[in-house]
Amino acid sequence: MPCVVLIVAVAAGALLLFPESSAGAAPPVIKAKLVQAYPHDQTAFCQGLVVYDGQLLEGTGQYSHSRLRRVDIESGRSVAELKLGNEIFGEGITVWKDTILQLTWRNGYLMTYDAKTLQKTGTVRYSAIDRSLREGWGIAHDGHSLIISDGSSILRFVNPETFRLERTLTVRAGARALSKLNELEFVNGQILANVWYEDRIACIDPENGAVTGWIELSHLRPREVRGNREAVLNGIAWDEKSGRLFVTGKHWPNLFEISVDDAKP
Repeated sequence: MPCVVLIVAVAAGALLLFPESSAGAAPPVIKAKLVQAYPHDQTAFCQGLVVYDGQLLEGTGQYSHSRLRRVDIESGRSVAELKLGNEIFGEGITVWKDTILQLTWRNGYLMTYDAKTLQKTGTVRYSAIDRSLREGWGIAHDGHSLIISDGSSILRFVNPETFRLERTLTVRAGARALSKLNELEFVNGQILANVWYEDRIACIDPENGAVTGWIELSHLRPREVRGNREAVLNGIAWDEKSGRLFVTGKHWPNLFEISVDDAKP
């Protein structure tokens, strides 16, 4: 049976919906508009999603079930797939210069692959990045630095060539630190982040960490997973060429295309 992925169709610059957020103020919420639905593998416990060369790359999690796969968007079928070792719990993915980087949850390292062949090319220990980095959750890049989440309110910016830590950023929604930051994507100058157990996406200013707004998606949560607490919204991928943003949930049964630029609060 298929899993749900959302594709968000966004005009250029439209995700800069929330350019400013007053100190202490509650960030505004925009309800996304459904455009179209597609199929997707419901067995996939999605942890990371990326658009590469016109297709989706998806990293999935859970011990003995973690995979890295290339997916045809229209059909939701795997074009190529690599099963990870049974001892590995896969997490978020991103692509830097034709290299896939895939985090692991508590294995203590990330893995690199050739983006065209899915052949593994290496590993990087978290301790080499930052000795305080214990878990991997989400990863993206802004064209200059990798951005890594670990389930806390802290984002780490890392040099993609040397894997040296450049800086850290605390994410805040109004006056409170926002924890449980999960899968990430960088879109039109903002960091988009899933928050574990939330059916909405945080839009984050990469300079000061302020949540400038939320994209609300609870109305698109499929009824097939409403009784499954672990089947959360997770996985964001921006297709810069077409202006589409893909989002998925763990074990969801459809793929959605939505619009944000003309949506209403």
